[in-house]
Amino acid sequence: MSTTKTRKEWKLTELAKAAGVSPRTVRYYVQRGLLPAPPFKGPDTVYGEDHLLRLTAIRVMQARFLPLDAIQVELARLNADELKTLAEANPADLRPPAPATTAEVSEAAPAPPPCSGPVKDQAPASPSAGMTSWRRWELVPGLELHLADTADAKTRALVERVRALIQESQER
Repeated sequence: MSTTKTRKEWKLTELAKAAGVSPRTVRYYVQRGLLPAPPFKGPDTVYGEDHLLRLTAIRVMQARFLPLDAIQVELARLNADELKTLAEANPADLRPPAPATTAEVSEAAPAPPPCSGPVKDQAPASPSAGMTSWRRWELVPGLELHLADTADAKTRALVERVRALIQESQER
């Protein structure tokens, strides 16, 4: 049995290693409010099971292409059981999802046409997942567009217009 499953407290480097992140990432997540601050400061600072659980859940949501702002909202929304279920997701869930197909998008709001840059699509989450899924496009290097699957038709039309403008500017 893994020691990460039976331990109650970790030092920063131990926690980071158990979660598969760097100690710097843990500090950053505490600073951003994604993780609660540990109870002690200095060399005797210890992190608890909740910290490891949240770090694992954050990694699962990042694998689903959620930005940190959306992850922070989801962490605040989830109760303890939902958080544990998310953190215990199958390791296969950590792989990027397959691209969405036209059949997966509703007829009322068709997917925007592909742009000339690489496209990274997120397939809609199952209703039981309780999370908002996002479609993500890299419009040009350094600029991404994210669209929630819950967006209305007016917002989807705006996405199509923005992508068309980017494509026009690249053709010039």
